[in-house]
Amino acid sequence: MKSPSLLLSITPILILIGFLFLNVIYFDDPLGGANQIALMITSTISGIIAGFHHVKWNTIQNKILSMINSAMPAILILLLIGALSGTWMLSGVIPTMIYYGIKLMSPSFFLIASVIICSIVSVATGSSWSTIATVGVAIIGIGNAFNMNPSIVAGAVISGAYFGDKMSPLSDTTNLASAIAGTDIFTHIRYLLYTTTPTYIITLIIFGIIGLWYHNTGNITDTDSILSGIGNTFHVSPWLFLVPVLLAFIIIKKVPPVPAMLAGIGLGILFALIFQGQLLNKLIQEEHFSNTYQLVVQTIFGKMELSTGSSNIDSLLSTRGMEGMLNTVWLIIMAMIFSGVMEAGGFLKRISEALLSFVKNDTSLVSTTISTCILFNITSCDQYLSIVVPGKMTQNIYKNRGLKPEVLSRALEDSATVTSVLIPWNTCGATQAKVLGVATLDYLPYCFFNLISPIMNIFITSINYKIRRFPPFYPKSNS
Repeated sequence: MKSPSLLLSITPILILIGFLFLNVIYFDDPLGGANQIALMITSTISGIIAGFHHVKWNTIQNKILSMINSAMPAILILLLIGALSGTWMLSGVIPTMIYYGIKLMSPSFFLIASVIICSIVSVATGSSWSTIATVGVAIIGIGNAFNMNPSIVAGAVISGAYFGDKMSPLSDTTNLASAIAGTDIFTHIRYLLYTTTPTYIITLIIFGIIGLWYHNTGNITDTDSILSGIGNTFHVSPWLFLVPVLLAFIIIKKVPPVPAMLAGIGLGILFALIFQGQLLNKLIQEEHFSNTYQLVVQTIFGKMELSTGSSNIDSLLSTRGMEGMLNTVWLIIMAMIFSGVMEAGGFLKRISEALLSFVKNDTSLVSTTISTCILFNITSCDQYLSIVVPGKMTQNIYKNRGLKPEVLSRALEDSATVTSVLIPWNTCGATQAKVLGVATLDYLPYCFFNLISPIMNIFITSINYKIRRFPPFYPKSNS
């Protein structure tokens, strides 16, 4: 197969960016189908270019199927998150978290508290997805009650959740990055502290300033009516916190994500039957369900709206179950098709080779690694591929320059892990946008931890601070 030129390799990406830009202008909800069509068109263009370079259709098809297969765990988890949100709403778990969150959290420090809480939960569970789907959803609800911009609140949630995704020994990306680079996980985590600590502090300072600004401008709304609406609709009890606590315990015990989410759904149903009997009977009468079974199943797969007498509270407590995740599933499948065609055609490899030609010193090597990881998040649409491919591609270069493997593993984490959620058509970005109800490009400017992490890594490398080398190369300048 003849290697494609760099211009041809980047042509589908440029066309995709153009379509996505038009979709933002002309569609209120690009995730509702417009972005999927953009990916389909650019996949077709990529396939035509690959065909001219004598790539057989069977090769392209097999790569597409391989990519879709790799995304199936994410798709399953996404559907289960939809079911989880429905059952946790019906059981009163999320309303209870919102209720006590409003009562206990000060609006001035709400954003800082959101980052810290999500950080603790994600470190404990090792999962940004679980953190965002549970605690994150509740925090979005509290933010709405405080009349805060949902995009800013989503940025705080994601910043905290992805801190744990980087730093937790239970995180799959943390284990993957250290394994690909060839270092042990605890060396990797300790070395991450040199870039993560200042990034985290800066993130907290920025959110602290924003929180004080909200408080001083008087944008905070009166929350009494919301507390009253939740209290009148649900049986609010601290016992309902057992559900997220038990789910966290299950995840910490290293139960795989799909069984863990199924357990969370089961707990939600059980606690709904125990604590929300009056609400269940009311919904059966108002929505004309035949019995509790029909109501619970409807909550798991479809739309459910609760009537509290206040439109603001009703929108806060509405869920769409598995059905609400289908547009995102469609987007992920189309993204995997695009990724499969790009890889089968050799386009991703050609772009990566071009990026590696910029390696002149340690700073340019780390910068190129980070750029390649971000590029793979954009083109392969998958967080794991964005760690594996650039990691394997640059591993020997780091070794030949006398750099220890934790330098590479840190670059992978500070880029591939944290930027995946910033790409609208990446599995992470598409999922979290749907779960939080905030468009990816809307929350992107406020994901300070995610945005600063790659920049901080390049800066730390450029000043040659704590750059670890093998003994024959130590000490060595950054040139």
